[in-house]
Amino acid sequence: MAPSVPLTGRVTLVGAGPGAPDLLTIRAVRALAVADVVVHDGLIDPAVLDFAPGARRVDVSKRRARHTLPQDEIGALLVAEARAGYNVVRLKGGDPFVFGRGGEEVEALLAAGVAVSVVPGVSAALGAAAGALIPLTHRDHASSVSFVAGTCQNLAEQDWAGLAGKGRTLVVYMGVTNSTGIADKLMADGLAPETPCAILERGTLPGARALRTLLADLGRAVEDNAVVSPALLVIGDVARLGTAVDVLAAFQEFA
Repeated sequence: MAPSVPLTGRVTLVGAGPGAPDLLTIRAVRALAVADVVVHDGLIDPAVLDFAPGARRVDVSKRRARHTLPQDEIGALLVAEARAGYNVVRLKGGDPFVFGRGGEEVEALLAAGVAVSVVPGVSAALGAAAGALIPLTHRDHASSVSFVAGTCQNLAEQDWAGLAGKGRTLVVYMGVTNSTGIADKLMADGLAPETPCAILERGTLPGARALRTLLADLGRAVEDNAVVSPALLVIGDVARLGTAVDVLAAFQEFA
């Protein structure tokens, strides 16, 4: 396909939202419609890619312990496609600037002198919580919310002080595999074992589940219910709310 911008290409980072295609923004759909190339993550619904029917597709999927392309090579790919004159959409799940490494890609593009813009998307946390009717903030339960990544190395050494507890909500991305370690860390930092938790699996997608448990039993609940990614952990009093299903009878003692 000939580039739609023959002299100078550009890159648009587009948030694809938490999964459901109809949660794309109008601006995202417009960007996809005029794309020459779509460089996309692996969890993008095929129906989202259908909004760019004439574009060449490049899959740069990342999975735990498997990377199709290292991050620096993804940046180099975007630069090369734009310098070739193509209108490139870098399509990311959720929002590009919420655990999407969008900041790193913007830095690489700006350093190379490539025009870049960002179209925000509905983050996975907002989409999954909305689907389960769990408010991340609530006047009676939480006046702040924090987002952390549960896959970081040296988890026990990180400072999460003040991120969870009374009046606060903690949302953990990519925390299913290490849910036991996350719970242990939070309890070691002083969070009560009976703190409510919700496990939001496949938020906004077919087969979505919302399960509710206690912090002390978080790892067991993930294992017993065979929870798999994509899934989020919501920790705090708001996890009592919404439509999450209790998976441990112990929760009833604190409801």
